[in-house]
Amino acid sequence: MILSHFAEGGREMDYGYVRVSSKDQNVERQLAVMKDLKIPKQNIFIDRQSGKDFNRPLYKKLLRKLRPGDTLFVKSIDRLGRNYEEIIEEWRTITKHKKADIVVTDLPLLDTRGKNALDLTGVFISDLVLQILSYVAQTEREQIRKRQAEGIAVAKARGVSFGRPPKEIPKEFDRIYTLWKAEKISGRESAKQLGTTHNTFFKWVRQAEEGRS
Repeated sequence: MILSHFAEGGREMDYGYVRVSSKDQNVERQLAVMKDLKIPKQNIFIDRQSGKDFNRPLYKKLLRKLRPGDTLFVKSIDRLGRNYEEIIEEWRTITKHKKADIVVTDLPLLDTRGKNALDLTGVFISDLVLQILSYVAQTEREQIRKRQAEGIAVAKARGVSFGRPPKEIPKEFDRIYTLWKAEKISGRESAKQLGTTHNTFFKWVRQAEEGRS
């Protein structure tokens, strides 16, 4: 079991941060770690977000509460950010500007708490390990994206199509187009009668007019 620490006088506080997305709802595993650390419930901040949204209101609230000497516990380093730059920036904000400590429970070397300036498990080693791990993780993500892009390019060269197939122009289009062209009905009404969107109707209009030119 990992034990939480409190400085003499009880003024320094321990906090826990948990972040889950719509694709990763394993909040219980992170909360179990915080429970083992004996962090008070009121000091645990949980952000739930969609895959596209990285707005973290409770994390921002947590940052406002951190004071020099406090300790922030996270289960894994990726809870702090989406990429190398974000993780490094948050790490610096917490340790340099807020002058608080960080403990990453999955990686014991990422523990900035140190008994003295010569303690190699303190800030210096933690910063060094963080730089290496974040860089490796970022490089791996970039390589994955590169391989995906290369695979898509090769597939397209072979004639493989991606995305949804284009919606076929309905038989009723010519009649509706004639009415629209004569300004007897609006574009929105035309789209409604064809059972499509305003944008799709005008896309069909462009295709029809290009084909007739």
